[in-house]
Amino acid sequence: MKQNVVFFLYPGIVSLDVTGPLEVFATATELLARDNKGTEGYTPMFAACVSGTVRTSSGLAMVADATLESTRPHILIVPGGPDAELAAADTETVRQVREAAVRAGHIASVCSGAFILAAGGLLNGRRAATHWMVAARLAEIFPQVRVEPDAIFVRDGHVSTSGGVTAGIDLALDMVEQDYGDRLAVEVARILLLYRRRPGNQSQYSTVLAAQTHAGRFAGLVRWVEANLAENLTVERLAEATHMSPRSFARVFPAETGCSPARFVEGLRMARARELVESGMDSFAAVAQQAGFGSEERLRKAFVRRLGLSPYQYRQHFFRGQQA
Repeated sequence: MKQNVVFFLYPGIVSLDVTGPLEVFATATELLARDNKGTEGYTPMFAACVSGTVRTSSGLAMVADATLESTRPHILIVPGGPDAELAAADTETVRQVREAAVRAGHIASVCSGAFILAAGGLLNGRRAATHWMVAARLAEIFPQVRVEPDAIFVRDGHVSTSGGVTAGIDLALDMVEQDYGDRLAVEVARILLLYRRRPGNQSQYSTVLAAQTHAGRFAGLVRWVEANLAENLTVERLAEATHMSPRSFARVFPAETGCSPARFVEGLRMARARELVESGMDSFAAVAQQAGFGSEERLRKAFVRRLGLSPYQYRQHFFRGQQA
């Protein structure tokens, strides 16, 4: 039997919070039909407190062809938006979402949609994720919610919550995996051209993005180092890449970034190594080579120094967290 996936629409939602998960469910349903399982999958529905056109934050118009009260959702998804906190203060919105949630088998929010679930008491005592920019605000307003500010998504019983925007895709893939197994979820990710599926316990804010954010005029160097991790990245080589003298680079780079060149390079190598381990690469020697550490021993020392875990322990811990 196909599951009804009800997307709750309200003014100012982020369109990708709807369309991202929608494409995951639609692709999964199409693949199931190809395998002669046309009675399985998902049927999308779009509902609002009052049916009709709903304008998203980007100006895209979506049509709610049903009222939320009239739906019988198997899965209820509440998207986020710049005005989600305001929507969470509307008693009629909260009432309809809360009552629809009682009828649903699985409840989920994307991004700041967690505010609406929290306002309805649906996250009380539960672990929850939201966009990192509003995580502290969610925890402040709803102290009964156990906010995990850096998680991509969190599944706590029949309630799932996710971080910002694209994290809704990760959340939907997790739902597909729970319903139909990892093989289908991986195939959906492949068709949607996702680099790789991200588990919920991965950070929303990547090391590379953080480096680019704080690097200032050296942001281009982050991209260059990422493309040349296997090289011998001495101060002289980095200075050459930035068209500076080694002496000037060694003085200016730490002053502007707050980080030594060696620690900067090791951080990017660690980011690549963690990605490779998380993707399931079995050979730590191969991880060391591709991430630029050269040897397993250097890789191990970097992991212990940065994370307090060996690469093997990190892999075990990571996959336990993914299955939790």
